[in-house]
Amino acid sequence: MAERPEDLNLPASVVTKIIKDCLPSGCKVSKEANAAIVKAASVFVLYATASANGIAQNGKRKTISGQDVIKAMTEMEFDKFVRPLEHSMAAWKKGQKDKKDSAAKKKAETVKEKKDDDKDKEKEKEEDKMEVVEVEDNKEKEEDDDEVTIVEEEKESTT
Repeated sequence: MAERPEDLNLPASVVTKIIKDCLPSGCKVSKEANAAIVKAASVFVLYATASANGIAQNGKRKTISGQDVIKAMTEMEFDKFVRPLEHSMAAWKKGQKDKKDSAAKKKAETVKEKKDDDKDKEKEKEEDKMEVVEVEDNKEKEEDDDEVTIVEEEKESTT
């Protein structure tokens, strides 16, 4: 667990960025207001986490699920957050599924390319073997031709 209470605070830079994104351009937030929002956001996250953890423990689970967080929002009477949270979770799940599908597709393409490369290499080896056989056949034929020529020359010289 955290050694000091300040360790439980959300990163101020992240909260400040969220604040700036939510406010119209030209709006400024004082340091005190920023610090108060950071503290409030941290307390809210801790409270929501504790509530979701209680729901998970009641279900005899050690891991908090997204549904536990949504139920916690309802129990904490933050019903207005439930619908946007469900939409965000659905979008996140879709993104994860798309990422997984993309990785699987890329892996399948890699496997197919490897198989094609292996087939090409096997075909090249077979072609090389055929060339070697042709060269050997040609050498044998040339040697046979040389022997025939020598035999013919010997016949001519003896006659």
